[in-house]
Amino acid sequence: MTVSYTLKVAEARFGGFSGLLLRWRGSIYKLLYKEFLLFIALYALLSITYRLLLTQEQRHVYAQVARYCNRSADLIPLSFVLGFYVTLVVNRWWAQYTSIPLPDQLMCVISASVHGVDQHGRLLRRTLIRYANLASVLVLRSVSTRVLKRFPTMEHVVDAGFMSQEERKKFESLKSDFNKYWIPCVWFTNLAAQARRDGRIRDDIALCLLLEELNKYRAKCSMLFHYDWISIPLVYTQVVTIAVYSYFALSLVGRQFVEPEAGPGKPREPLEPGQEPASTLGDLDMYVPLTTLLQFFFYAGWLKVAEQIINPFGEDDDDFETNQLIDRNLQVSLLSVDDMYQNLPPAEKDLYWDEDSAQPPYTVATAAEALRPSFLGSTFNLRVSDDPEQNVQVDTSPGSARPLPAAQTPLLGHLFAAGAPSPAISLRTFGRVRGAPRTPHLLRLRAEEGGDPEAADRIEEASVGSGDEAGEP
Repeated sequence: MTVSYTLKVAEARFGGFSGLLLRWRGSIYKLLYKEFLLFIALYALLSITYRLLLTQEQRHVYAQVARYCNRSADLIPLSFVLGFYVTLVVNRWWAQYTSIPLPDQLMCVISASVHGVDQHGRLLRRTLIRYANLASVLVLRSVSTRVLKRFPTMEHVVDAGFMSQEERKKFESLKSDFNKYWIPCVWFTNLAAQARRDGRIRDDIALCLLLEELNKYRAKCSMLFHYDWISIPLVYTQVVTIAVYSYFALSLVGRQFVEPEAGPGKPREPLEPGQEPASTLGDLDMYVPLTTLLQFFFYAGWLKVAEQIINPFGEDDDDFETNQLIDRNLQVSLLSVDDMYQNLPPAEKDLYWDEDSAQPPYTVATAAEALRPSFLGSTFNLRVSDDPEQNVQVDTSPGSARPLPAAQTPLLGHLFAAGAPSPAISLRTFGRVRGAPRTPHLLRLRAEEGGDPEAADRIEEASVGSGDEAGEP
């Protein structure tokens, strides 16, 4: 059964995920404890052999081998390979769940389109929805071990009420080398066409809508079958598995606590990741490699997660509950097209019939939520400039006679005068000269510095003339 803990994490609180660490069913401990104990046993065996059974010369050779293995393990890109693979598997896992066919839309269309309160109308609706459920049972028998154990033969499908004996004979008489889960969908289309000819389906639009919903349902059955057929390439799974196993095989030897290298000038390389360089007294001799065990727990656990969800139609703790889905789909669909057909409650005026604004009541526990203002948009409370000149609408077309106001920048507006133009040049005005330059005071200053009074007078007259032209509408 799928392990659900949604209610436990409904609210973020201190240590919210900590309570989940003590669960056993569906946990990483249940998946990994055998491999974890095997790794500890092999590590302890090598450690005892090095400490008690080897001679001094053999220890020296073993220490060299351990340092080489420790350096070689870092060359394996384990995080990249494993992370990309697990992401691919998780995306595939969710896509398979969304491909499970559900009859909810189809049963609503059948109930609205296939008419008749007599026995024949009731038989048509129940048979149509039964064919749809039969197609899902047949495809789930092909991909799910739980469903196959429940319906090992077609006789079990007949005994469960999804198929009659005559339908079974017709089904088995059709010879095909491929999976025949699509046959009930063809029966559905033929029966729907017959109901249209008999007037049970009143127009072609209703028939078209019914067949469209059936095609969506059949497409999910087909997609589910193809997910089972086309797996993640085997070579990728092999690469990831070999990378993880080889990494920790090297770690078994390379992460042993061995004697430090002897001799002056030779660097001592730590055998534990993140450990400080060894002193003259040697590395700290720890019998239990805590960081190595944590690393094995994380990486090997990551691989076990991918192993569990790569095929969610098995019998693991977190695999899909396909048998319960079959029971739910059959019960709900038959109830919808039979007992609920034209079985409506009387139409009555609602509670807010005479009110302008409907406001459902709150309980004491949720009354504070009613005092919160409604969200009207992220810019609803934005303060807009109060300057009326900034709110004047202007014509930005190229043929407009009214000139655009000078563009302003906030930084330059604080450093210079409030009306100083921005040095920014728009694409529309780039390369064009309209009238006299906007900075005549600079020209006047240069003329005064040059000492030519006549030139200064000419510049003064030109600046006045340009100002008059700019003021014209």
